[in-house]
Amino acid sequence: MSDAIRVVGIDPGLQRTGYGCVELDPKGWTPTLVEAGVLRLKAGTSVAHRLRQLELDLVEVLEELCPSAVAVESVFSHQQNLRTAILMAHARGVVLLCGQRRGLELVELSPATVKKAMTGQGNASKRQMQLAVAAEFGLDRPPEPPDVADAIAVALAGARRLANR
Repeated sequence: MSDAIRVVGIDPGLQRTGYGCVELDPKGWTPTLVEAGVLRLKAGTSVAHRLRQLELDLVEVLEELCPSAVAVESVFSHQQNLRTAILMAHARGVVLLCGQRRGLELVELSPATVKKAMTGQGNASKRQMQLAVAAEFGLDRPPEPPDVADAIAVALAGARRLANR
């Protein structure tokens, strides 16, 4: 797939960060799942320590997978989850920094955009996302934990956005 678009999607978090690498053939729009997984950060350590570990782990993933772009969801929050949104924004900043340092194109998508692209509805549940990702890529079972399915969906939505330009 010489003209394929390779995108790493990231679902950032300070305990678990999901990642998924997708290649999209822009001629046939056929997506291929290259790799997916989760980066586990040591709970109970300082936020600064986890951010540094996330950076080290993410640099390794990007070096191994050689994407042309990184896709990540934009920050969102509800009034009752403001603290969670702020903490997630720290991890998201590391993702953006790692992508920028490698000179990769950055694609930022709203959570509703990713959900709608994957399931047809912008308020899909975690389980619906897992099932949609499994169906899209012909997986035997839904990706676990849900952070991995979310990252794969972000990668695919990002790749399709890039192919549509």
